[in-house]
Amino acid sequence: MIIDRVYCLPKSEDQWPFRIQAVRQLIEKGLHFTKPVTFFVGENGSGKSTIVEAIAEAYGLDAQGGRAGRKYVNDRPKTPLGECLEIEGSDLPVFQRQRKGYFLRAETAFGFMSFVSGMPGYWEEDITKMSHGEGFLTVFDAMFSEPGLYIMDEPESALSFSSCLQLISLLHQLARSGSQIICATHSPILTAFPDATILELGDHGMREVAWEELSLVDHWRRYLQDPAFYLRHLLKREER
Repeated sequence: MIIDRVYCLPKSEDQWPFRIQAVRQLIEKGLHFTKPVTFFVGENGSGKSTIVEAIAEAYGLDAQGGRAGRKYVNDRPKTPLGECLEIEGSDLPVFQRQRKGYFLRAETAFGFMSFVSGMPGYWEEDITKMSHGEGFLTVFDAMFSEPGLYIMDEPESALSFSSCLQLISLLHQLARSGSQIICATHSPILTAFPDATILELGDHGMREVAWEELSLVDHWRRYLQDPAFYLRHLLKREER
């Protein structure tokens, strides 16, 4: 494992994001990683993106996304959690010294990808002439190719069903090569990755959950079986 544990000792817990329950739990107990692939799952505002972004910063990755050792926006300060987060791992010094890692952040990915296309160490293809999904797959093929720490924030946002399956195949290859993957997601497809750790975040904080017990899996399953069960309540509210 590249990262075995993360913990945080903030100077003050009164500001955002230290009031989020998942972040408070991280401060109180730390967070241990025991498997090559870990997913953070939860509703918007639950803290999953905040935590994976802070891990990326603590490792030395730009919070805007990109490769280890490269800066996309040099004058951007670290997030409050990234400022105080500490990481531990038996293999960590080796990978940090070799600058092995990549952070794909869906929110800023397309702007970053367009900016670095054609630069040495990235890819030759012109991302601006592709769909978002094709661009993401180009990044995965070019950047996710050797052992390292790969952090992703909602990578499924630009991917079709079949592209999500392609990503799972790539993650499987990376995990077998000695990589570690940490991913925040809303995708029931990605979280079905075999033998991954799934952490569900919410008002309870963080807890490890089996895929079939995830709230998002339950909601997707019930919605696909009977969309009207959900939609009739929403549409009735709009008609009032």
